[in-house]
Amino acid sequence: MACARFISLKTSGMVRAFSTLMSPPSKAVFYDNLGPPDTVTKIIELPPVEIKANDVCVKMLASPINPSDINRIEGVYPVRPPLPAVGGYEGVGEVHSVGEAVQGLSPGDLVMASPPSPGAWQTHVVRDKSFWHKFDRRTPVEYAATVTINPLTALRMVEDFVDLKSGDAIVQNGATSMVGQCVIQLAKLRGIHTINIIRDRSGSDEAKEKLTKLGADQVYTESQLNVKNVKSLLDNVPEPALGLNCVGGNAASLVLKFLRQGGTMVTYGGMSKKPITVSTSSFIFKELSLKGFWLQKWTSSGNTEASREMVDYLLGLIREGKLKYDIELTPFSEFHAALDKALGKHGSQPKQVIKF
Repeated sequence: MACARFISLKTSGMVRAFSTLMSPPSKAVFYDNLGPPDTVTKIIELPPVEIKANDVCVKMLASPINPSDINRIEGVYPVRPPLPAVGGYEGVGEVHSVGEAVQGLSPGDLVMASPPSPGAWQTHVVRDKSFWHKFDRRTPVEYAATVTINPLTALRMVEDFVDLKSGDAIVQNGATSMVGQCVIQLAKLRGIHTINIIRDRSGSDEAKEKLTKLGADQVYTESQLNVKNVKSLLDNVPEPALGLNCVGGNAASLVLKFLRQGGTMVTYGGMSKKPITVSTSSFIFKELSLKGFWLQKWTSSGNTEASREMVDYLLGLIREGKLKYDIELTPFSEFHAALDKALGKHGSQPKQVIKF
């Protein structure tokens, strides 16, 4: 429970006592240097924090380990918190206590950081009420904890760049990622076909089967697309108007090869750390467009309310069983084991979500 700190002030010969509402102590994933996350992070206990009039103290319930979280700790992400810092950016929790001026939120309510903000990997977070968005408690917390970055990125890319109609098609690489899985399902709901490219690796047949069950029309490994004309593989699927790239290198080139005349490729990641190479003819004769998308820029550009409406829409799909993706829950006490999985030390793994 929250604790009260009493402060005595002497005024005009009188002693007056004021009670200050404080959060509980918090265990947190802390780092004071940039570098490899598995070496620079440690779990420490932070002291109680004052809960001001408009603040809400939230007992965190779940928070994922996203690639951007790793990149921030490594020091390679464009925007990162000042050091020392607590890791994590996305997550949900239960309201523990509220400041005296807070209305609309009460202890026991379930809330998420919206837009996401630094410091999610700790047991208690104190932020201004405006940081928190209340959500339907029928939603599984592990899904609510992961909806504000990857699924929202998928939704924005499906809807923002090309005016897609039922019967149109999307081609994407990185199809087994959380964004990729969401793109398949969101497209399916709109009657839009998906052509999906995955890496050559053990278990690719199982990955194809899983994506097909989610609604994918076609799934290919990169080596299967080593043909003179990839469009000959399309069968009854139309040439895609939109391509999504989170890999770069050859995987991005394959996306470009599928696109129809005047198509658009949107890049939202670069997992291979290889550049995108585009032929001159792609610009001159196919009139392709290349664009980029960064969710953090979009959400920080006055789109908080719009993003919350979209999050509520996605959560509704989750509760209806129309949107799902792979998640693995890990206790906070085993954080570094989950981090190793997120770093790829044990091969391909589901999204790692820390449960507090």
